[in-house]
Amino acid sequence: MSKTSDLFETYYMFNKVNETDPIIFIHGVGLDHRIWDDQIKYFKNYNTIVYDLIGHGKTSLKKDKITMKDFSNQLLKLANDLKIDKFHLIGFSLGSLIARDFASLHNNRLSSLTIFGTVYKRTEEQKRAIISRYEMMKLKKDITKKRALSRWFTETFIQKNPEIYKKIYSMLENTNFKTWLKVYKLFVYHEDNDDNIKQIKANTLVVTGKDDIGSKPIMSEKLSELIKGSKYKTIDKGKHLCNIECAEAFNKMIKKFIDSNKNV
Repeated sequence: MSKTSDLFETYYMFNKVNETDPIIFIHGVGLDHRIWDDQIKYFKNYNTIVYDLIGHGKTSLKKDKITMKDFSNQLLKLANDLKIDKFHLIGFSLGSLIARDFASLHNNRLSSLTIFGTVYKRTEEQKRAIISRYEMMKLKKDITKKRALSRWFTETFIQKNPEIYKKIYSMLENTNFKTWLKVYKLFVYHEDNDDNIKQIKANTLVVTGKDDIGSKPIMSEKLSELIKGSKYKTIDKGKHLCNIECAEAFNKMIKKFIDSNKNV
């Protein structure tokens, strides 16, 4: 456990077991590094890094405005501070947008790229729906958090795993409200730039839960078609946070992909 000495004072956890390229995980909006607990346990014999995005968890937001470039620069600074030349990058939801932006600029730093639970080319109806959620969030209504978890997990999983529900809910509850709004606004009004996406040259896996109702599988499939040589996969019965609900299937899929790119 540590903090970097960079401008963002990024909170991170680095499990270093050897000299191979590490896996760096990026979480989503309103959450923190703990959403990857199942992956850190599974990949205990791999070098792994989880960290809190700017304005999340134990990493503060010290700017009035936040941009995608700020998040990409945070990741670049973290890797540089830790003297990591190349790494496997896995980004979830907002983290997938950050991973995409980073990859379009720094292909030479990536051993592989996994884009997980991403959005791409929202329809007008989908744009209206997420803007409506953003407007409701501004009213500080707790119902938005409960609705978020119902989109992220199946009802059966929630009923059988109350502690996990409480853990994720507490992340949303403990995120600074003003900061959350700033970052969520960035996510809500994100516009995909196909020219930038086409700059991604790293070996790429695009994966999503088959039952994800926000980051729909068709989005990942279309995005995969734009990234040359990328692979598109879905997690059966998975919703948005299927790395938790369907951890075994998710972990095996990620392991197979990373192992196939170890010598890149």
